[in-house]
Amino acid sequence: MTAPVLPFRIGHGYDLHRLEPPPPRGRGRRFVLAGVTFDHDRGPVGHSDGDAAYHALTDALLGALGEPDIGQLFADDDPRWDGEDSGIFLAEAVRRMHAHGYRLGNVDMTVICERPKLSPHKNSMVGNLVRHLGCDPSQVNLKGKTHEKVDAVGEGRAVEVHVVALLSRAEEAG
Repeated sequence: MTAPVLPFRIGHGYDLHRLEPPPPRGRGRRFVLAGVTFDHDRGPVGHSDGDAAYHALTDALLGALGEPDIGQLFADDDPRWDGEDSGIFLAEAVRRMHAHGYRLGNVDMTVICERPKLSPHKNSMVGNLVRHLGCDPSQVNLKGKTHEKVDAVGEGRAVEVHVVALLSRAEEAG
């Protein structure tokens, strides 16, 4: 079933990844958020590179379009996506957005983790998001929050991301 053509569409994306220390005498996974690799003693548990920011944004765009979610398009049991750069998933969501005749209105993203602190890297993270989305930096808002040491996120054992995306019909652009 095709989603109706509407002047605006809103999507919400969410992702959570457990963070685990590297195995003894082994090299752990890199901790990546919005395409930026952080110096961190833990890495995400996930099939691709585990970039929760790109995953949540991908789902927000796909959700706004009424498309299948990231797990349906890029199954975690498909060996093609093992360790893959999550920018590929985001690029596909952007491609679908344009194919449906929509453009980005804005994105509001909240990344929740105790550490690392995002503020020193926010410009790079927003720059990567802008590059993938093909938009102006004013259309992307990125906030970093903690969980005040509550639950797995607050204990540093997970990272959580929420995203809301507004899309508008390309011909409505002004």
